[in-house]
Amino acid sequence: MLFLTRLSHIAFDALIRSGIRATNSAKTDMCKELKCRILKLVPGIANAGPAKQSGDRVQVSAWKEFLSTAVSVLKQGNVVAVPTDTVYGLACLAQNSEAIQRIYETKGRNGNKPLAICVGAVEDIYKYCKVTVPDQLLRDLLPGPVTLVLERSDELNKDLNPFTQLVGVRIPDHAFMQVLAQKCEEPLALTSANVSSQASTLTVDEFRDLLPQLALVIDGGPIGDVMSPECRLGSTVINLSTPGQYSIIRPGCALTATVEILENKYSLLETPDH
Repeated sequence: MLFLTRLSHIAFDALIRSGIRATNSAKTDMCKELKCRILKLVPGIANAGPAKQSGDRVQVSAWKEFLSTAVSVLKQGNVVAVPTDTVYGLACLAQNSEAIQRIYETKGRNGNKPLAICVGAVEDIYKYCKVTVPDQLLRDLLPGPVTLVLERSDELNKDLNPFTQLVGVRIPDHAFMQVLAQKCEEPLALTSANVSSQASTLTVDEFRDLLPQLALVIDGGPIGDVMSPECRLGSTVINLSTPGQYSIIRPGCALTATVEILENKYSLLETPDH
């Protein structure tokens, strides 16, 4: 399956690696000067569910400065740490090729591992993906702890996952993240806030080693139970690129509920992931 197939275009990985070498000295100087700013969301509204629900005006008002700062930092091509409904993530503008390279460097991530995109509303998915499932299916699963893998559209930056025609799309059930994506007016590239191959993080302190490489951290407090391994599973990743079928790429934290919707409500058939 294309989404997880190892990179056949070795050139992309070489580009990432050469970029790391070429910018190493500049990056070191940048880290010496960069002071990572940490903004703490107000307790009680940090993860208040979908932004479209009641109370969103109060939330957005409280977050006005944070949102303005985050949008500005992202538009400068920087990487920002953000809370989601599952684990902490690293985000940058998906349409900014230099920012994409920077997020790979920050994580020490191989160039053959794809990044998902985060958008603010279901309507935004249609601009960046080719949707072949009912609109209500998208709304039954999103916002939520699910990543839906669809065929990408020509609107999406070709430097984002150039080795596959598929892309995972998320709308976290986290009001701040939804409003942030809407304010940016373009998708965010999103991946977990940890060094590649290490455990997902549920608090800012758990990814403190990454702070020198970040321009901004939005601290939403602990996400879930930090003592529970299940809380570190991340989103459930489902491939919906083939009409009438689905395959499980990563079980994640919401597999049972997701499969129930796909099979019982929409009669999709499971196929093996390749």
